[in-house]
Amino acid sequence: MCGAELKNLPEGVQRVAAALESLGHPHRPQMLDDAARTAQQAADALGIAVGQIAKSIIFRRKSDDVAVLVVTSGDRRVDEKKVEAHVGGKIGRADADFVKSRTGFSIGGVSPVAHATPPVTLIDQDLLRFEVVWAAAGHPHGVFALHPSDLQRLTGAPVVDVVQVVAPESAA
Repeated sequence: MCGAELKNLPEGVQRVAAALESLGHPHRPQMLDDAARTAQQAADALGIAVGQIAKSIIFRRKSDDVAVLVVTSGDRRVDEKKVEAHVGGKIGRADADFVKSRTGFSIGGVSPVAHATPPVTLIDQDLLRFEVVWAAAGHPHGVFALHPSDLQRLTGAPVVDVVQVVAPESAA
């Protein structure tokens, strides 16, 4: 990538592309025709299982106002008590202004990399079920492919159990 092809991409996607390139990631972000603000929308646009979407959820650690990023499988729900155990304190939901100010991305396009302020990050172990997952690339239309283990390499975050227990009949 020489950089010229990035000029037509939204600023957030340009930041993600630059970060991925600097980290030696082989897959560039790509833009979808339609917005993929939810895991289901992204999965439908890509023609993949919703579990293959590596959704980025931002929480606010209450003790110090630090952003906590949980990257989880699109077919799972985060267990906030498990997250609190890993980050050492109570967490709360983050509103759109908090997400934008801490990450530099709008909700629906939060990438696991290239944040304005580095968050405390946790990666859901259930993502390892897949060979390839797709993550947001800094814009609701932007995504990039990666192997789930690449998330740990790209973010330096631990892979842990942070999701609610799934009943066997509803497991993906």
